[in-house]
Amino acid sequence: MAHEPDPERLRALEARLSQVRAGPVKPEGTARNISQVEVAWRMVIELTSGILIGGGVGYGLDTLFGTKPVLLVVFILFGFAAGIRTVIGTARDLQARQMAAMDAQTKADRSARTEG
Repeated sequence: MAHEPDPERLRALEARLSQVRAGPVKPEGTARNISQVEVAWRMVIELTSGILIGGGVGYGLDTLFGTKPVLLVVFILFGFAAGIRTVIGTARDLQARQMAAMDAQTKADRSARTEG
């Protein structure tokens, strides 16, 4: 008893096979989450290093001039401001990269639609 194969099932199987042959499918969100964690740590390190460098400079100048707490506090505040400025610059750079990637993806999608 031979029966004919279902043509719709064969087409669906061919479509799935072509997707598998096209390349590995990345799980959604994995690479993006790792990238966001890296960016978050970068921002924390930039802010912390600004405060520590400012504190170190302030402490050194306080020791040199004999004005113990004054310059330390002033330069810690300067370090904090510099760290915030650096974090804002990093956020702007990240946003520009994401917008460029979205624009490239949109262009690729449009060209794929016009070809197919």
